[in-house]
Amino acid sequence: MDEHRVPVVIQGGMGVNVSSWQLARAVSRHGQLGVVSGTALDAVLARGLQDGDPGGHLRRALGAFPDRDMAQRALDRYFIAGGRAPDVPYRPNPTLTIRPSRGAVELSVLGNFAHVWLAKEGHEGLVGINFLEKVQMATPSAALGAMVAGVDYVLMGAGIPREIPQLLTDLAAGRAGTLSIDVHESTRAHTGTIDPVEVLGAHLPVLTRPLFLAIISLHSLAGYLNRDPSIRPDGFVVEGPTAGGHSAPPRGRLTLDDAGQPIYSDRDLADLAAMARFGLPFWLAGAYGTPERVADALEAGAAGVQCGTIFALCTESGIAEPLRRQTLAELAAGTLAVRNDAAASPTGFPFKVAGLPGTLADEELYQARERLCDLSYLREPFERADGSVGYRCAAEPIDAYVRKGGTIEATVGRKCLCNALMADVGLGQHRRDGYDELPAVTLGQDLEGARRLLADHPDGWSATQAVDWLLSGDQEHVRRVAAPVQQSISTGA
Repeated sequence: MDEHRVPVVIQGGMGVNVSSWQLARAVSRHGQLGVVSGTALDAVLARGLQDGDPGGHLRRALGAFPDRDMAQRALDRYFIAGGRAPDVPYRPNPTLTIRPSRGAVELSVLGNFAHVWLAKEGHEGLVGINFLEKVQMATPSAALGAMVAGVDYVLMGAGIPREIPQLLTDLAAGRAGTLSIDVHESTRAHTGTIDPVEVLGAHLPVLTRPLFLAIISLHSLAGYLNRDPSIRPDGFVVEGPTAGGHSAPPRGRLTLDDAGQPIYSDRDLADLAAMARFGLPFWLAGAYGTPERVADALEAGAAGVQCGTIFALCTESGIAEPLRRQTLAELAAGTLAVRNDAAASPTGFPFKVAGLPGTLADEELYQARERLCDLSYLREPFERADGSVGYRCAAEPIDAYVRKGGTIEATVGRKCLCNALMADVGLGQHRRDGYDELPAVTLGQDLEGARRLLADHPDGWSATQAVDWLLSGDQEHVRRVAAPVQQSISTGA
């Protein structure tokens, strides 16, 4: 790995469009790794176009897409000049399946292309994209779209991303890329495939393989991925239990505290000395959002840190401005708390939810919402008795879920994160019955960095101010410790 392409700070790929192209671009232009959230970018594109594409940014990006006819099909279907009326629901976009429709593939490719292209526009900085392993059916088309835009890094967590290195290699070579799909009650292997030539034909540009960072929680998983060149990533992000969004469940039997949060122990912390021995660069995440913790990470042999919360709350974040201001006000008042909800996510992974009034963190508001599943990113495929594949989500109507073979127990406390995370960034659905989808904000549980930045910047801070602050420690110490790490990366030692 070229030492000049190794950042010290990775801005986390958060939520749905919280890590917006504007945020990723600001961090990238400032010399670190800006990361676009790659979750649901097909819906983000479709809804952004229906809102009239303020500023014309999405249309500018689509104008740079190599297949003009494909881009025009999306514009014809979704763009509304001046934007839809507030009481008009968004037009639905096609859901992704193991065998997605042509329209679903095209919208996914275009959405990921557009947001990476905008993040990279006008500069030479590094831009990454973050995918969730749990959203497997979206990954092949999303990866292709990001690579057409020239993405530099791909990051993935929330599972074991062992097939991503080969997928990226195949797509870069212009070959069909295949990914195994986890199907419940499966009697045979299921795969999702995308062929770049079939999708883009003569419009397919030469693709460059991005570097791949696996987001993990334990050194044992790093060791497993490191032992075989076919599944080995180019580096790791090691997330501790306090990191935002989805987190790995504790090892062993799940036990909860009085607040219903999973209890972690030292068994759930990675051995950093072991990480250093693998010889691949790694970054530390979860409670590393201060200058002192950056220095600690470098001292431990890491290439740097990944930070989420301080970027989620900065001015370029995709969080809707009223919601961001509400969160900062709660932080300033000392009343902001983030709960690691063991039940909220349909994936079964613990998920961090900020306790903000007026959001789905309020149990009464959660219970008042009618259960439904229409965006469907977190639904799970299952095999029917006849061998066909169906789809279910623990946050959908309970009777429908049980009819598909799910259990009532699996539905308890499950929240529709897909719709809630869209609402976080001002793209929440307005239902025909008058109901507006409510947000559910996810942050890390360590708020120290955000508190200190807010004390210095009471009106809020920018992404560049966050980067400068993280790197504001003893510069001589940072250079002295980082130099041998980057040298070992560049020489493959």
